Amino acid sequence: MNTVRFVKMHGAGNDFVLVDDREGRFPADDHRRIAAMATRPDGIGCEGVILVRDSANADFSMLFFNPDGTEAEMCGNGARCVAVFAREIGAASGKAMRFETAAGTVDAEILDDGLVRISVPPPREVKDDFALAGVPHKIVTVENLSRVDVEDEGRRIRMSGEFAPDGTNVDFVAWHAPDKFSIRTYERGVEAESGACGTGAVAAAIVGVAQHGLEFPVRAKTAYGYELVVDGVYENGEFSSITLTGPVKRLFEGTVDFDSLSPIGE
Repeated sequence: MNTVRFVKMHGAGNDFVLVDDREGRFPADDHRRIAAMATRPDGIGCEGVILVRDSANADFSMLFFNPDGTEAEMCGNGARCVAVFAREIGAASGKAMRFETAAGTVDAEILDDGLVRISVPPPREVKDDFALAGVPHKIVTVENLSRVDVEDEGRRIRMSGEFAPDGTNVDFVAWHAPDKFSIRTYERGVEAESGACGTGAVAAAIVGVAQHGLEFPVRAKTAYGYELVVDGVYENGEFSSITLTGPVKRLFEGTVDFDSLSPIGE
């Protein structure tokens, strides 16, 4: 029996299972069982599985898996949750820390009132309502978010040839100038609407500032009504010093027999 200890957290309604894997024992190559762990109701249920591992160049490293078991370069809300988790397990010694992700190094700070702020690597591409904010995001402007069929329309865009072969996340956004927007996200790897998406909020804020007349700091209202704040600098068509701030809540902890998890379809 391979027993795995975990903590469940959510960041602005985006929920994650976090595992201390500094000893390197978690079977990270078993993507099918990772997907089973994330599946509801047979597994724990979450929108991402996060491993904390040792790092030679930072306080720790973060390895992120989508609910379908695939790895992703970055998750904004997951990165905010992992900061709290890392301090809890002693991977980081204080409220400020630095950790590695596949999208680059992230600085994080645990603030008061359950808020966590992270730095975000500057976007590598911003054009035509699209931004690569660690992972790709297509921004779709809408007038009324409540009327959007996020599942069907999001899936259609995510699978379209324009974004082949890897696809894209799709963010439906209602702008509220000068510094606010509401957002709902169809998330690649979740293959459904996400409770919130940190990189989506960052991508939408960047597109909003560059193309829709918004000004930093920008406040994003998520599907569950939480607020994420994206700040940064925009000068001469270039972005820098991008941060994402929002709430993190620890939900519960437990253990799971990883070997007993049934891969989806079996």
